Amino acid sequence: MSEAIAFDTHRYVKRLMEGGFDERQAETLAEEQIAFLNANLATKSDIAKIKAGIEALRQDIQAGIEGFKQETRAGIETLRQEIRVGIEGFRQETKAEHEGLRSETKLAIEEAKVNLIKWMLGAMLAQTTVILAFIALFLTPPA
Repeated sequence: MSEAIAFDTHRYVKRLMEGGFDERQAETLAEEQIAFLNANLATKSDIAKIKAGIEALRQDIQAGIEGFKQETRAGIETLRQEIRVGIEGFRQETKAEHEGLRSETKLAIEEAKVNLIKWMLGAMLAQTTVILAFIALFLTPPA
């Protein structure tokens, strides 16, 4: 088992023995301390693997973002074209309705003119008749 850090087991055992541990206890404690350190500390190799994993993840995310950007741009362009087509269709429909309304309005004006002329001619005829009747009634000598 390779050590993650430099650990002077001889010095550690010697200090434990000076503190009252017997040699067997001190060695066992030193072995457990090395096992604990190796299990819980990251080595340069571990850190390099983590960095490589992070870099790969960053590249994957960047590629995903770039793909999302391209899809979004394509979607926006498609939507823009659909809106243009819709606007053009709406413009054509509106133009056709406008022309239809214009024709209907012209027709209605023409009908109003004809009706007005009929009424005016009728009124003029009625006035002429009334005037002739008054002339005949008041200006002609009695028979």
